[in-house]
Amino acid sequence: MPLNAQAITSSRLARRVLSSSLVKAATTPHGVDRYIEMIDPLWSGTEVRAEVTEVRAKTRDSITLTLRPNRNWKGFRAGQFVRLSVEIDGIRRTRCYSPANSQFRRDGQLELTIKVDSNGLVSPFLQANAEPGLVVQLSQAQGEFFLPLPHPRSILLISGGSGITPVMSMLRTLTEKAYIGKVTFLHYAFTEDDVIYRAELDEIKAKYEGVRIVRAYTDQTTGGNLHGFFSKEHLVAADRHYAEAETYLCGPMPLMDSVREIYDAEGISDKLHLEQFAAPIRSVSTDDAEGSLAFSTTGTAVENNGRTILEQAEEAGLNPDYGCRIGICFSCVRKKDSGTTRNVLTGDLCSDGDINIKLCVNAPVGDVSIAL
Repeated sequence: MPLNAQAITSSRLARRVLSSSLVKAATTPHGVDRYIEMIDPLWSGTEVRAEVTEVRAKTRDSITLTLRPNRNWKGFRAGQFVRLSVEIDGIRRTRCYSPANSQFRRDGQLELTIKVDSNGLVSPFLQANAEPGLVVQLSQAQGEFFLPLPHPRSILLISGGSGITPVMSMLRTLTEKAYIGKVTFLHYAFTEDDVIYRAELDEIKAKYEGVRIVRAYTDQTTGGNLHGFFSKEHLVAADRHYAEAETYLCGPMPLMDSVREIYDAEGISDKLHLEQFAAPIRSVSTDDAEGSLAFSTTGTAVENNGRTILEQAEEAGLNPDYGCRIGICFSCVRKKDSGTTRNVLTGDLCSDGDINIKLCVNAPVGDVSIAL
């Protein structure tokens, strides 16, 4: 064979081998998507992923991330939350956070302000590792905590601590769209240094006549407008026409319980809308727990101690996904093979088998098997 013909044949053979190798690499074992992701980590055919573009520390115990989501993101309504997932030590961990920016932000990015829990997993991880370029996974926006359309003529926002984020989103959305109604924003913090958006709230107060900002400090007796914990007197001082306003509440459980108690007593609970990301309040006793809890997928079994299935799974060394721990995000849903479970929020019993349940708000009653 002539030399040039041999070279051409060798070149063609090399291209075929290379092409075959690329196809094989792209289809085994991960598929084409996996290799596209290596080039562009934001790319996904279905998942919402977001790149961190900015990291700031607004207070000593919080971190604010600005995120650029990929094209799968469908947007959100002010007040809703997302489930953010990161991989920690090889395990995907998920938590719920509410965007704090206006839903009409022009560049399409998201702002998440996260209170750092020293006993947690995700928030300390983000505090230590979040930097521009980090890619996280997001869910689509979820939750029924948002402003209705058309907007009410009078709105009362009440928040405490990091619960400021969803109502801050509401306030930013309203002011950006030149809302002409009345807004009162009552926010509780330990001290003035713990108010996450203190400077911006000052700017909003100075710029918008229809917005009243009321600051309440629980551990500071000077400055601000109110001092101590929420009370009927605080409510009247913030907005004496509160019964006529639609109230949106997010904060720690003691604050939320206090507000609910007053609204229930006055028969205006239909005016109160709330969001909570705290552990559920159990309405059932764990003293009479009996039977065993089996995790059929892993072959693990434990003696039932009456706590939620999620808690018992974690105590058994398992790592099921979860987000909110209060039954609103569906991250921890798993199939119940058999047995009876009790909803710790309502006390309702369910004896049906082969159904999906939320691990975080259900506890075993006697012998139960879960596909985990």
